[in-house]
Amino acid sequence: MQTSFTAANPAFEQRVKDSFSMQQAMKTIGATIRNVQPGKVSIGMPFSDELTQQHGFIHGGIVATLLDSACGYAAFSLMPENAAVLTIEFKINLLLPAKGDWFEAVGRVKKPGRNISVSEGELYAYEGENKKLVASMVGTMMSVYDREGIEH
Repeated sequence: MQTSFTAANPAFEQRVKDSFSMQQAMKTIGATIRNVQPGKVSIGMPFSDELTQQHGFIHGGIVATLLDSACGYAAFSLMPENAAVLTIEFKINLLLPAKGDWFEAVGRVKKPGRNISVSEGELYAYEGENKKLVASMVGTMMSVYDREGIEH
């Protein structure tokens, strides 16, 4: 797997942050961008009781939401200025209960493409000094060009 990429747009970092800031879903769950590199994006989220399922773990839908955004923005970081990004498919593995003080979703591009890119993501739970992998994802992202209503 290629580990280093060159962004097509020199302003990729600000572009990712600007697009992320428009996501009401990320605001709702308290998620923030931690790091943006060409082909790699990290998103953090604090634990919140409002996001748990019946056993007190972060709900699997929230886990998927975090990983989807991390994988999508990793792909978006490599896209040209005139492209937007949409997820067209993903598969998630919930490996352990999502329990911790805070969480980090890390998305990495596995294979970039002009129209279709594949990203991989991992969600880590942090409790004090302890870090554990709680979920992984593989997603397929589409570059969208000149489509009404999709500008970022």
